[in-house]
Amino acid sequence: MAAERPQSRLNAEVAGAGVVGLACATELLARGVRVTIHERGPRVGAEACSWYAGGMLAPWCEGESAEEPVVRLGQQAADWWERHACSVTRNGTLVVAPSRDRSELRRFGQRTSHFEELDGEAIAGLEPDLAGRFARGLFFAEEAHLDPRTAIVALADRLVSNGAAIHVNSAVEPADLDADVVLDCRGLAASDALPDLRGVKGEMLLLRSGDISLSRPVRLLHPRIPLYIVPRADGLFMVGATMIESGERRRISARAMLELLGAAYALHPAFAEAEVVEIGTDARPAFPDNLPRLTRRGRVIHVNGLYRHGFLLSPAMARMAAEAALNPQSTPEMLHDLAA
Repeated sequence: MAAERPQSRLNAEVAGAGVVGLACATELLARGVRVTIHERGPRVGAEACSWYAGGMLAPWCEGESAEEPVVRLGQQAADWWERHACSVTRNGTLVVAPSRDRSELRRFGQRTSHFEELDGEAIAGLEPDLAGRFARGLFFAEEAHLDPRTAIVALADRLVSNGAAIHVNSAVEPADLDADVVLDCRGLAASDALPDLRGVKGEMLLLRSGDISLSRPVRLLHPRIPLYIVPRADGLFMVGATMIESGERRRISARAMLELLGAAYALHPAFAEAEVVEIGTDARPAFPDNLPRLTRRGRVIHVNGLYRHGFLLSPAMARMAAEAALNPQSTPEMLHDLAA
């Protein structure tokens, strides 16, 4: 028999049904809070950059450029997603670089941990289709990945089956919602309330190829544009993602398209014949330090600024937000204060 859900008298409303909003709703519901979610788009995830995410649960790789809380808090993500939404592929992450960029591989290793150094033969053992293409690599065996779209839909379905309400085409202002506590998870749309929030544009491609198979995300290092290729079902590969200081959300540049396609081709020439299934662009919400924050203003808690770590940090941020909703006095402003 399933354990009975703890009961709470609180009513909560969540603005935004991207990865952050759905994760927060999941943690609130688990604590017995009655939850209603408002999504401004026509479907869950439709207006969120979550839809175009890579889905890499790679805390140690992210440590190459992210602060310590990202590495530490991201380590709980894979278990959380498997428990609450969908299966997670735990095949690790492979990091490689062309011979001319070998110094980038050394630099990446110096800034990260929890990896094994591989030679060309070991790389071929992990990914046979990359045999002979790279002489050195780094393997982060404890990392994982998921399909973001599958995860978003599964999380929403589970919320509804457990009693939450989700309203689409519902463009609400958090301050106008009538609830005991309101979680503002609108991403970049919340810049009206969070003036130091900025957009960091990301562009991605979805390719289909039957000529190459990969078992795990592969990061291809380059001095200017380190990119990644993530395998999905049915011969699909997500290639991403650029990082451009811009809040512009709907246009890919010719330069970005060339860089993404060039990265795929550099990994394996078979991608030259791949079908371009989809082009995606959106702007990730970020604060000046690229760390997320919880900010309370009365009964409204803003959960924002996850930058490029939406699926990686949403579980930890959701847990903190739910605890803050139930214990108002325990809510400091900054993530690293909560997580110290």
